[in-house]
Amino acid sequence: MPSCVLAYSGGLDTSVILGWLQDEGYDVHCVYVDVGQPCEDREAIMQKAHDCGAKSARLVDVQEELCRDFAFPVLQWQARYEGIYLLGTSIARPLISKVCLQVAREVGAEAYAHGATGKGNDQCRFQLAAEALDPAVKIIAPWRIPAFREKFPGRTEMIDYCEQKGIPVKASIAKPYSSDENCLHISYEAGKLEELTVDGYEVVDFGMTVSPQEAPDQPEQITVGFESGVPVSVDGEKLSAFEIVQVLNERAGRNGVGRIDIIENRFVGMKSRGVYEAPGMTVLYETHRLLEQLTVDRDLAHLRDRIAPEVAEMVYYGLWYTAKFDALLAFIEEAQKPVTGEVTVNLYKGNILASSRSSPLSLYDEEIASMEGGGSYDQTDAEGFLRIVGLPSRVQGRINPRDY
Repeated sequence: MPSCVLAYSGGLDTSVILGWLQDEGYDVHCVYVDVGQPCEDREAIMQKAHDCGAKSARLVDVQEELCRDFAFPVLQWQARYEGIYLLGTSIARPLISKVCLQVAREVGAEAYAHGATGKGNDQCRFQLAAEALDPAVKIIAPWRIPAFREKFPGRTEMIDYCEQKGIPVKASIAKPYSSDENCLHISYEAGKLEELTVDGYEVVDFGMTVSPQEAPDQPEQITVGFESGVPVSVDGEKLSAFEIVQVLNERAGRNGVGRIDIIENRFVGMKSRGVYEAPGMTVLYETHRLLEQLTVDRDLAHLRDRIAPEVAEMVYYGLWYTAKFDALLAFIEEAQKPVTGEVTVNLYKGNILASSRSSPLSLYDEEIASMEGGGSYDQTDAEGFLRIVGLPSRVQGRINPRDY
């Protein structure tokens, strides 16, 4: 029999797909890639896959790798899709594909199946990553197959199929929205959120953050340490990448930090609405930026900021395993070498307020920057500087006088 690896969650969609793939004649190897989904009984999910006829089932915990090797390089770029979205879902997808392809190679499976729809971004991220890693792999995306959609036009038919097959699922026919969670963030979309007159902050039952109105009335201070642009400590305690994200999720979350509501442009061309919460990563983005203000040369910082939107697009589109992205990762690793130090901020009712920052590699010189008299900056030097800078304008002004 042909065999495939299925990116498996144990939920309704992938449970149906597992049964359908078997109906289609496949031996199915289920892979639950643990990127920090909600607290679930992992052993029960694995047992469920076995009970439903999977050839094999395994859980692979990649939370540390997700934070260290995927989220933190994107953080170094200060990459935000369309200026606001911190890319929590986008970052995880190429890693999920990588793990599934590693298992496929190990078990000798020639196909890789996933449950992403034909309307969304995840199909792009899964497939582009998989084909870059194994150009010969066969991608099975059931929601893009007409026969599958005809068999399962809605959740009612999917639930009925599971009942007929004896597949245990916890699912309701109507949902107010769908959500996707990992250790970096939670995304909410579809359902009632497709109505733009609906207040997303009122509809969503947030899982990582309290509302700013319900946050404590006193600010909470926190210090984040960086080495070469990589977060390494919280309040002076050295922690792993995943531990840092965990601690900041808890502390920022209880202070209402990290919620957004965005109308974004999907890779496939349509606009869609997403509500997101990413408390820990929001703190890391802000503290990282504050430290860069001390340590990164102006022209280098401005160059990075011009390229960052393109980096965000590549991550959002799923173009992680490309020569261009490899080069961009090498660039940012070099550019971030001086970004070492500590930043202290106050978390208060959804806000992050700078308190202090320090670095052994700081480019800030108080003697030069001081507005007081004296100091090491000779203001007379500005005269010649401005004569040189203004030369083109003076020449143009003589040749083509402006009305004023």
